[in-house]
Amino acid sequence: MTIPVFDGHNDLLWHLSRAPDRRAAIWLRGEGAGHLDLPRMRAAGFAGGLFAIWVPSPADPALPDMDALMNAPPYDLPLPPPIGTDHAQAQALMAAAHLHWMAASSEGAFRLCHTAAEIRAAMVQGVIAGVMHMEGAEAIDPDLIALDAFAAMGLRSLGPVWSRPNVFGHGVPFRFPGDPDTGPGLTEAGRRLVAECNRRRILIDLSHLNAAGFDDVARISDAPLVASHSNAWAVTPSTRNLTDRQLDMIRDSGGLAGLNFATVFLRPDGRQSPDMDWTPVLRHLDHLIARLGEDHVGLGSDFDGATLPQGIGDVSGLPALQQAMLDHGYGTALVERLCWRNWLGVLERTWGG
Repeated sequence: MTIPVFDGHNDLLWHLSRAPDRRAAIWLRGEGAGHLDLPRMRAAGFAGGLFAIWVPSPADPALPDMDALMNAPPYDLPLPPPIGTDHAQAQALMAAAHLHWMAASSEGAFRLCHTAAEIRAAMVQGVIAGVMHMEGAEAIDPDLIALDAFAAMGLRSLGPVWSRPNVFGHGVPFRFPGDPDTGPGLTEAGRRLVAECNRRRILIDLSHLNAAGFDDVARISDAPLVASHSNAWAVTPSTRNLTDRQLDMIRDSGGLAGLNFATVFLRPDGRQSPDMDWTPVLRHLDHLIARLGEDHVGLGSDFDGATLPQGIGDVSGLPALQQAMLDHGYGTALVERLCWRNWLGVLERTWGG
């Protein structure tokens, strides 16, 4: 029996944005080379997830070969400079349009959801549930006027920063080994953004925030602390992973951390290579469960945004991951919590019923 999966993070919208003329082939017919499409998601038991609006930085030929550096730790990758709101809004609007098109084109197989009740209903009906998420809030102006528009389009989850700095705060650089305590926290605009998202019951995603920004959200927010796709720093000392102190804060808030499938955040040597067995994945899960408890750990794959372990490969590998959990000694009830129940629980606590 395949257990349904509700996934905390994917970059399918970015994949579609790179080839908009082929989006029907990629999404509906599965002719793309990425990790996700409708046929494979349905076959693998992918029940839903947070679909990220992410705006890449303009290409810079002066930057080094990032893939080569990440395969030869230690590394400290230079961050691209901030991007303008006008540039980000145009691309974010197109990504949001792709998400709405995915629902409209799927003949009822995929549905954009706004509440946990809608997600549960979709799962019962065998419909994939999509939630609009924004990874890096560059498309939101400092006065938060654009937040109204994106909320009306269905935005239910927001990460104030990706790794590059913006008007709201500072992300962590891609550094290994490294600590997430890398600089200043939220700006005044960032603090306003968190408070307004609380008021609207939009989830605040802590993944990519540095330690100071994480602490600022914890002080300001009255919602559970959630890191949608971050692993355990104690296992892999990457700036992108969560220290035990941060995990304790997430646990105490009733929040959740989603296991990121990216090899650079799983492998203890920090390499990008997919050549690995299940041991690092299970070590991270063991540590997250030990620190957070069984009710506060989920999955945050980073499908279409990262290099994945060869055992997963793409969404088709989810049943193999579940079998690895079962073989490791996790019971079926725990695997269900990790794969979907815990995510729905934290969304209910954040959004309300």
